[in-house]
Amino acid sequence: MKRPLVAVIGRRAPTVPILRYSATLAAEAICEAVWASGGEPAILHGSAADPCAELPARLSAFDAVLLPGGADIEPQRYGASPAPETVETDSFQDDYDLGVIKAVVDMHVPTLAICRGMQALNVAFGGTLVQHVAETSTPHHNALHRVQVIPGSRLHAVVGQDSVEVSSYHHQAVDRLGRGLTVAATAPDGLIEAVEHGEANIVAVQWHPEDLHASSATDAALFTDLVARARDRRRFRWPAPVGCF
Repeated sequence: MKRPLVAVIGRRAPTVPILRYSATLAAEAICEAVWASGGEPAILHGSAADPCAELPARLSAFDAVLLPGGADIEPQRYGASPAPETVETDSFQDDYDLGVIKAVVDMHVPTLAICRGMQALNVAFGGTLVQHVAETSTPHHNALHRVQVIPGSRLHAVVGQDSVEVSSYHHQAVDRLGRGLTVAATAPDGLIEAVEHGEANIVAVQWHPEDLHASSATDAALFTDLVARARDRRRFRWPAPVGCF
């Protein structure tokens, strides 16, 4: 059976040691996780001249989309002034990711959003972000911790557990929830760890399931679910949701 084609949204890097010029990149762990789940990962390049050019037409060639982590989102995108800790932003990447989110929502493309991807999803629906998460008894910046999964959520059906251990590497997070989004998981300190939308075909998590996909059944399940939804997209025509933007 032909592998579903998963668009991994590229991250633009100004310099890469082995190349002479800037590059469009994706983490190997992301691509390996998609491949191990039966998908075919392909990095989707955003044009430097116009990152959102022809996005609906281009994305229509794919069965699913994966929005990975990355740099901080510009605070003005959600009506805030920069905090001192918000230092690595990329206007190009913000335009690109927000354009991708609008396209996948309009087209009902199965999507998995990770870390920055979840934050961009929240901003796209009018939500705001905590610009710097203070460390509490739950470590968020570079550690493993548990999250509570909301019973009845799509995420709960995917992972099949009320509590899962996750690999956390972030300093920003969802603050005010965007329109139409619901919380699907929280950390012990109350931080939002996953969100879903009632109409869009999107699962979004704050943690990095690619880190442990080879050893964690619940992390692997997120990629397996993405590929399963991609296969469904091939078989059925999804209706476009109404009034998401």
